[in-house]
Amino acid sequence: MNNEFKVGFKDGIPIALGYLSVSFSLGIMALAGGLSVFDGALMSLTNLTSAGQFAGIQIIVAGGTLIEMILTQLIINLRYALMSLSLSQKLSPDMKLWQRFVVAFANTDEIFAVAMAHNKSLTFSYMAGLQLLPIVGWVAGTTLGGVAASLMPKSVSVAMGVALYGMFIAIVVPVAKRTRSVLTVVVIAIAVSCVLYYVPFLSFISSGIGIIISTVIAAGVGAYFFPVNPTE
Repeated sequence: MNNEFKVGFKDGIPIALGYLSVSFSLGIMALAGGLSVFDGALMSLTNLTSAGQFAGIQIIVAGGTLIEMILTQLIINLRYALMSLSLSQKLSPDMKLWQRFVVAFANTDEIFAVAMAHNKSLTFSYMAGLQLLPIVGWVAGTTLGGVAASLMPKSVSVAMGVALYGMFIAIVVPVAKRTRSVLTVVVIAIAVSCVLYYVPFLSFISSGIGIIISTVIAAGVGAYFFPVNPTE
C-alpha cells in the first residue's frame, strides 16, 4: 500500500469516529421524518454535510420544492467552495483534474482542517486515504441510526431525533458566549425565523424559503457590521 495513502488513512481515523457518532443522530432524524434507512444512507453518501442534510431533511418533511432545496444547499454549503480554493493551493501539481473532483467531493470542514495542517504537498494518495474512512463512518453512522430507530418504539426514536439539534447547539453556544459577533448573528437568525413562522400574513412562506431568508439576512448583517480584518 502506498505510504502516502497509509498516512492519510491514519489521519482520517479520528474524523471517522466522530462522524460515526454524529451521523447516528442524523439517521434517527431521517427515519423520524418519514425517510427510509436506505434514503438516509444514500443522502449521507452523496451529500457529506451535516448542516446541509439537516436542512434538507426539514425541507423534505415539509414538502418543499426542488428550488428551495437547491437554494438552501447552495447557501449552507457555499463555504466549501472557499475551502476548496484554499485547499487547491496545497494540492500536488501532478494531481489530475478527475482526482481534484474526487478530493472536492469529500472536502468537509474536518478533512479540510487536517489536510491544511499536513506539512507536505497534498498528493491524491494522501487525500484518498484521508477521506476514505470519514466517508465510511458518515454513511455507516447514518445507517446504524436509521436501523436503531426502526427497532425502537416510535416515541423513543422521535425523542432521540433531538440529538442532532443538541449537536448544533453544542457547536454554536460556546462560540456565541465568547464572541459578540457570533451571538448577534445567531440572535438575528432566530428572530427572523420566529417572525416568518409566527406572523400570520407571512405564513405563505415555506420552511425551506424561511431557512434561506434567515440565513441570508443574519449572514448579511454579520458581514456588514462585523467584517473580518484580513491582517489579523
